[in-house]
Amino acid sequence: MKYLRYTIISIILLGTAIGLQGQFSPEGLKLMEVMDKVSRYYVDSLNEGDFAEKTIIHMLHELDPHSSYISKEDLKEINEQLNGEFDGIGVSFNILNDTIFIVNPIQGGPSERVGILPGDRIIRVDGEVVAGIGISTSGVQKRLKGEKGTRVNVTVFRKSTGKEIDFTIVRDKIPVYSLDASYMIDDEIGYIKLSRFSQTTASEFEKALSDLEQQGLKHLILDLSGNGGGYLRIAVDLADHFLSSEKRIVYTEGDKVPRREYTATMRGDFEEGRLVVMIDENSASASEIVSGAVQEWDRGVIVGRRSFGKGLVQQPFRLNDGSEMRLTIARYYTPTGRLIQKPYQDGYEEYAMDIINRYNSGELNSSDSIYFPESEKYKTLNKGRTVYGGGGIMPDYFVAIDTSSNSLYYRQLINLGIFNQYVLRYVDENRTELEKKYRDFEVFKKKFDPSGEMEGLISFAEQEGLTYNEEQWKRSRERIELLFTAYVARDLWENSNFYEIYNESNPIFIKAREILEEPGFYVDKL
Repeated sequence: MKYLRYTIISIILLGTAIGLQGQFSPEGLKLMEVMDKVSRYYVDSLNEGDFAEKTIIHMLHELDPHSSYISKEDLKEINEQLNGEFDGIGVSFNILNDTIFIVNPIQGGPSERVGILPGDRIIRVDGEVVAGIGISTSGVQKRLKGEKGTRVNVTVFRKSTGKEIDFTIVRDKIPVYSLDASYMIDDEIGYIKLSRFSQTTASEFEKALSDLEQQGLKHLILDLSGNGGGYLRIAVDLADHFLSSEKRIVYTEGDKVPRREYTATMRGDFEEGRLVVMIDENSASASEIVSGAVQEWDRGVIVGRRSFGKGLVQQPFRLNDGSEMRLTIARYYTPTGRLIQKPYQDGYEEYAMDIINRYNSGELNSSDSIYFPESEKYKTLNKGRTVYGGGGIMPDYFVAIDTSSNSLYYRQLINLGIFNQYVLRYVDENRTELEKKYRDFEVFKKKFDPSGEMEGLISFAEQEGLTYNEEQWKRSRERIELLFTAYVARDLWENSNFYEIYNESNPIFIKAREILEEPGFYVDKL
């Protein structure tokens, strides 16, 4: 089977399977012949659909790391994230004690409109019992999602009243937000975090920026750490807000695709104030387009760690069964001509290990571990500063990854879902008291003390099979308490409040804030 897979890959790599005139090339006909023979004569029974999908996946991986195949089932969910909406009832939920637990109804959504509240448990959907049956996240989505305008009957148990309540919810368009947080850090510095570049990202950013400007915004921290990218056009639109007219933002080029340049066009909403962009090793694609353009035009300071290095342009091709192939057709280049894409000549498996290899080599702990040859040094377009190519965007200020509070016990608390389950239970059991004691987030932020709940967390973890380790607990306790506070704030109010607390211990954010609060750091670079 392995030999057959590489035979098919080799055939495809010889030339295109479909000619320009829509006729099968000799290589394409040969591939069809191989597949036919496998189907008709292979020694064992064969699931042809499964075999074809695996062959396509492996074939595309041989081309490059980002050409990909997406099944019909997965395509809808992926597109929902990029299109910025889906049809459903509009709730943020978790599964707690084998029950669908409502964390928050989405503001203005159909569930909020009918009166569903945080803490409600969904126990029946259209008469079907969904509590205590081992339901999965996908099982919840399957029952609650549906076309706009359709109805679903939901029965919830409300703990505060001890009663079951029936709701009929009319499904509607539910926004999938790409903006995780926006808030003012002080009287002049604002913070905006984007998780992806979807259809709605530009409008979300513009609204957040406008709201912050009404609160006195003069300088901005744009957080693109962990942002894996999205639409090229949206990246261009966002960069356009920081750059004056006619400045090149990015260009693309491939062997069969002519060079295309994208430039700033309009009067941007934030062309004047000081700007710091946060990136890390998981910032990719569209995030690198924005940070690369900001850096090379000396428009702002980039802080963090070298970004992922995803600079290949994919074009979607819909296949006859509703699935999709996304084929690399070009490469991204920054305004000065830096290739964003990191090398991938050692194959897909080695490429997939790149972040781990960076950690093992010491790159995430020290910028001195990164070597840049002379051929990969470029000059910025206004100040002539040296910036580096070779894949990804190297920040102006490097911030090492923080491992001081890391421990196996802490990682298991998080990775096994124990921590999240305990926080949900805590908020559920104390919601009324917490809302009375902390009338708003500002009061909560100043007065909430999580230390009294740590013994309960340790006990709960032991019930879940995680053995207490005192030494590791002491090492991680401060971080655990801060995360506990952040998650409680999120569950009581909104996602922005999580980051407002979490960022207090985020080294990249701390450096970004320092750069803006001490203008010398900013001037030193720009």
